[in-house]
Amino acid sequence: MASTPLNPPNAPQSLPQKNFKVDWVKLTLILGVAAYLLLVLVIPLLNVIYQALAGGFPGFWAALQESDFQKAVLLTLLIAVIVVPLNTVFGLCAAWALTRRNFPGRAFLLSVIDLPFSVPSVVAGLMLVLLYGREGWFGPLLQDWDVKIIFAVPGIVLASAFVTMPFVVREVLPVLEDLGKDQEEAARTLGANEWQIFWRVTLPSIRWSVMYGVILTNARTMGEFGAVAVVSGSIAGKTQTLPLYVEEAYKQYQTQASYTAALLLACLALVTLVLKTVLEQQTQTGDE
Repeated sequence: MASTPLNPPNAPQSLPQKNFKVDWVKLTLILGVAAYLLLVLVIPLLNVIYQALAGGFPGFWAALQESDFQKAVLLTLLIAVIVVPLNTVFGLCAAWALTRRNFPGRAFLLSVIDLPFSVPSVVAGLMLVLLYGREGWFGPLLQDWDVKIIFAVPGIVLASAFVTMPFVVREVLPVLEDLGKDQEEAARTLGANEWQIFWRVTLPSIRWSVMYGVILTNARTMGEFGAVAVVSGSIAGKTQTLPLYVEEAYKQYQTQASYTAALLLACLALVTLVLKTVLEQQTQTGDE
């Protein structure tokens, strides 16, 4: 007697069952990061937007028309216009010297350039006061020349330049090291001078890292508080930058004016973030 097959040919075959196993460690980490970002970044930012618009658009517009606010914005932009080019030129020169020349003290110079990363910005401001203040090392000399640095725009420029000095150097330095000297040597053997080599060979290869350093420098310059607060004196309408205006307006219970200025700073940071993302995509496209 023939035996009946257990699985006839036309019988529907059972589908393999998938085992859905939840990775609790991964899920916990994701939820933890999301909760942290929510508490530290998203909710405070939403609160700034809410407080800036709490009095309605007329109040928001009135805050933007404040004379001290507009002067603070102009001073902040002026400081950025001065400091960013200075530190860009310095960063390019320093990165080129550190990668293309061997000299004694190279490691020490690199450590000195990194110093603003480790020194608190308030301490940087105090260092400038001890040098250029009325009782500082150069104070009597500056008084004889009728030059005022502390509690004036030059002091704010110096403080902002100090805290933003390493950004361009640190962005350009590794790219120059990876680039090597082969292309520059080839251009030199073809008769190109040093300026032509830099402009036509070196700069196109490091342009995205330079732009990235410039964006970071600009963002830190506009948002710097500690060092600028020490050297500027926060004189309304004269030496008060936008971050100092935010603090002063908040202390004077001008809540909407304070949050309006904070919202403007947040918008500037958002623009910086967008530019940073675009540059990163451009860099990845260039690498591909």
